[in-house]
Amino acid sequence: MFCRIRSGGVIGIDGFLVDVEIDFSPGLPQFNIVGLPDKAINEAKDRVRSALKNVGFQLPSKRITVNLAPSHLKKQGTLYDLPIAVGILKLSGVLNVGEETVFLGELSLDGKVNPVSGVLPIVLSLKEKGFRRFVVPKANAKEGAIVQGAEVYGVESLSQLIAFLKGEEELKPEEVDLNELFSKAFDYSIDLADVKGQYEAKKALEISAAGMHNLLLIGPPGAGKSMLAKRIVTILPPLSLEEALEVSKIYSVAGMLKEPLMVQRPFRAPHYTASEVALIGGGSNPTPGEISLAHRGVLFLDEMVEFNRKTLEALRQPIEDGYVSISRVGGRVTFPSSFILVGATNPCPCGNYRNPYKACVCSPAQIRAYQSKLSGPILDRIDLKVWVEPVEVQELVNPSPGESSKEVRERVMRAYQIQRERFKNSKTKFNGQMTEKEIEKYCILTPKAKELLEKAMNRLHLSGRSYARLLKVSRTIADLEGEEQIKEHHIAQAIQYRIEDKFESV
Repeated sequence: MFCRIRSGGVIGIDGFLVDVEIDFSPGLPQFNIVGLPDKAINEAKDRVRSALKNVGFQLPSKRITVNLAPSHLKKQGTLYDLPIAVGILKLSGVLNVGEETVFLGELSLDGKVNPVSGVLPIVLSLKEKGFRRFVVPKANAKEGAIVQGAEVYGVESLSQLIAFLKGEEELKPEEVDLNELFSKAFDYSIDLADVKGQYEAKKALEISAAGMHNLLLIGPPGAGKSMLAKRIVTILPPLSLEEALEVSKIYSVAGMLKEPLMVQRPFRAPHYTASEVALIGGGSNPTPGEISLAHRGVLFLDEMVEFNRKTLEALRQPIEDGYVSISRVGGRVTFPSSFILVGATNPCPCGNYRNPYKACVCSPAQIRAYQSKLSGPILDRIDLKVWVEPVEVQELVNPSPGESSKEVRERVMRAYQIQRERFKNSKTKFNGQMTEKEIEKYCILTPKAKELLEKAMNRLHLSGRSYARLLKVSRTIADLEGEEQIKEHHIAQAIQYRIEDKFESV
């Protein structure tokens, strides 16, 4: 006796079809699961046995073999409990289930259906393969219902599922209002207007947000670096539906999707003690790291100099390529990692170098050693570097009204619209992602701007990468002003944000 129940699995952030094949054969009662299952799947036989018993069914006294096909791909997680139980009930004659329905879910011992990770990417992938009907845990139903054209039914228990499949209980497909979800895209509890003074740093934030440029904030403790960094997400353009699905898939695989869809750009701020695996991703069964959880959003590294040197150097390839590849014995997994890197650091061990109000107690050698913890290649990949000076007392006591996040975001959105039109036939979406050919095509300089750029190149000894990044930043500054050509003052402002190699000569 044999039957097949449809289910799914995840590789990286993409789903794939898994056929759960169940066979009953004569012999001593046994329950075996094959098809490269991990330990959690092997334990499914105990969960399924107890769940069936507690809803009034017993495993047949036969040899039960479960195969998870394709057998050459590693399966992991607890999402196969439900399809295994359904298959056993089908072979026992309790249920009549076709192969057009996909089942996902973990069973508790009392028969309740618990949530699982990876529902969204599985529903997305299998819907493209022609599947339309999905049965998932109630807690994951809205997540799956985000996929247009998919009928997603949420069940709370095995007994409820049995009643539904027998026609004894009616369940309606889950529905999600995308407009309502996206209406919360800018529901932030913080605002750029909260920051007193810091006009130059705020302008750097605006440029960073408008062109998706990496940013480094340097200044003494208490100057407002972290406060500024946390507010950059409030001025970023909203996620498109395609981007929201991409980000939500990552969070679904990581088991961190709290809403049906991620509509706000992510902001991740790992502690400086975070390991390379925590930041980049990995493990025996690779999972997304902080750089992938920050995809389409912001990765904020507070006290950036304190991060392990090897960990920071591992960021070089993801920053450049927009993805990270993790190789293991079982295969290779790729996670997207296109983010704005925002770093914040003190300029010296005591933090008061160049502080107009406090004396620095560090020697020049200590300052150079401290600043050298950020390598040239890492600094080379940061487009904007800005000093954050302490706010003057007058500005704190009698602050002038600052611009709100909404006001700044409107300018960022206008620059974003210019870029969307510019790159409509390209994979590139923002100025910060331009290729060499696109830089040559779209970064048209006036004669005076070109003359200033040549002087800057000779004086600052900029690398080829720095030259390209300077042009990208200039292009964004021009877009914020609605200018087609890059002018002299655009180049001058971009140069102002490029402190090369070290923060400052000591």
